[in-house]
Amino acid sequence: MKSVLSGHYLIKWVTFALAALTCAALSSGAMGARESDDGEEDDGGKIPFTVPKAVCGPEDHPESGLQGQVPASLRATGFRGFSCNLQLVSQNKGEGASWQFASFNDRAGHKCAYHDTSSSTTGRTHLGTVALDVSDPENPVATAYLTTLSMIDPWESLKSNPRRELLAGDYGLNSTGADGFDVYAIEDCRYPQLLASTNQLGIGGANPVPLNGHEGAWAPDGLTYYVGDITNHSYHAIDVTDPTHPVLISTIQAPFWVSGYLGGSHGLSISDDGKRAYFASVYFNLTAPGGIVSQTDPAKDGFSIVDTSEVQERKPNAQMHLISGLLWKDGSAFQHTIPVRIGGKPYIISVDELGTAQGSIAAPNAWQTACQMGLLPFGIARIADISDEKNPKLVSKVILESNDPANCSKVLPDLVGEAGFTYDTHYCSVDNRDNATTLACSNFEAGIRVYDIRHPRRPKEIAYFNPPAVTSVSPGSQHANTAAVADGKHPDHCSAQIRLDARAGTLQTSCQDNGFLLLKFREDVWPFEDSSTPQGKGN
Repeated sequence: MKSVLSGHYLIKWVTFALAALTCAALSSGAMGARESDDGEEDDGGKIPFTVPKAVCGPEDHPESGLQGQVPASLRATGFRGFSCNLQLVSQNKGEGASWQFASFNDRAGHKCAYHDTSSSTTGRTHLGTVALDVSDPENPVATAYLTTLSMIDPWESLKSNPRRELLAGDYGLNSTGADGFDVYAIEDCRYPQLLASTNQLGIGGANPVPLNGHEGAWAPDGLTYYVGDITNHSYHAIDVTDPTHPVLISTIQAPFWVSGYLGGSHGLSISDDGKRAYFASVYFNLTAPGGIVSQTDPAKDGFSIVDTSEVQERKPNAQMHLISGLLWKDGSAFQHTIPVRIGGKPYIISVDELGTAQGSIAAPNAWQTACQMGLLPFGIARIADISDEKNPKLVSKVILESNDPANCSKVLPDLVGEAGFTYDTHYCSVDNRDNATTLACSNFEAGIRVYDIRHPRRPKEIAYFNPPAVTSVSPGSQHANTAAVADGKHPDHCSAQIRLDARAGTLQTSCQDNGFLLLKFREDVWPFEDSSTPQGKGN
């Protein structure tokens, strides 16, 4: 969200303000939620506040300021990017990218990547979701553009399912949301084939259910797709057993949503057996005093653990049931979850896309206020132990130096005239959900960050790549789609999920201005001896 609070970034959260703030009061449903504790103890003492910095190689172009920072001086003269233990192999800028990235390798040996683009039509040659053949890592080639209803703008919902060889997305429509859902077969991943495109999922019967797209995720078996519906503060389960005829089978209101707050729902993930969902619980309040998440009210931002057994078993009138939740006060706009096992123990990796200051959207000085209060100004990733799913417990926070409120005097000058997403985290991915060793996150203007999480209480950074600011308009980008932003001075917004490949020692993702990126790790940095990247286990 840039200084002129308009366009895509304002829409992402603010379009729902009037509707949300005038809703009738509802129960907060706060039973079952646990408020997180700070300062968890480890055998070695207190958890460090910031993660240790990556040690870069001689061929790198490391950060010149704090960890995660693009200093104001570099912005003023033109930002040319940073690299540490990651080098660019290839790129397909195209017309830019939007919020999400997916991948799939088909049985014929083709390797493919997919990313969405914005719904803007100005200056566009190709609309919709882009399919790329990346079989030759040095020469990624666009092979198809998907322009059916939902694929014009699936927002954050674009997801592949390797088991069923399917690609799907719901109708994000520039975050205004609408009833729509598209499914494609990707048996030949280069040329997705349409199986279904509908805008009738939430309509019909005596009690029609409103459904508006924004976010989404597959159950691992590929039989159910879940929609995160910010507009209606709910989650929907869609039966995709017959991918040519998707059917809405269950809806639940976001368990901890409180009337008067935006969102409530957002991203999500599903357990391997399909019987648990890990839903975002979103706090975003434009009327918060000073723009700051209240530190005296009960916590509202975090995640919920929900029993989805009835949906998985296809019981008649299937219902989803809250088990528990973990909420906190030092973040906002919760984005998504990843269920993982580290050393055989179950955890949830969770991400806030904004901090306590809510992106300084609700109040111009909110970042400064959060800093003065010693609160996290920007959104971060966290790791929680869910060994006892009725009592999840936070064990670590993935905090960069640029996120540390103690460093605000050094980083806030970088953001003069800005609002919205800056040094925040958005989407993270792991190498293998069944044995996670590595976490890779897209951190907007802090670029792509990679961490060793084999010791989940003490994650440490091993690599980063922050692409250069673009000097020409990317018309399909959610960010640099105007000349005022595509001036070489505004760092790219990296926001999408990431595909790690242990065999090749690479990662793939998309950033909004630079499009598709394929990066290679320095040989002695990653993969670790115990790292593996089975298809479908990375997000």
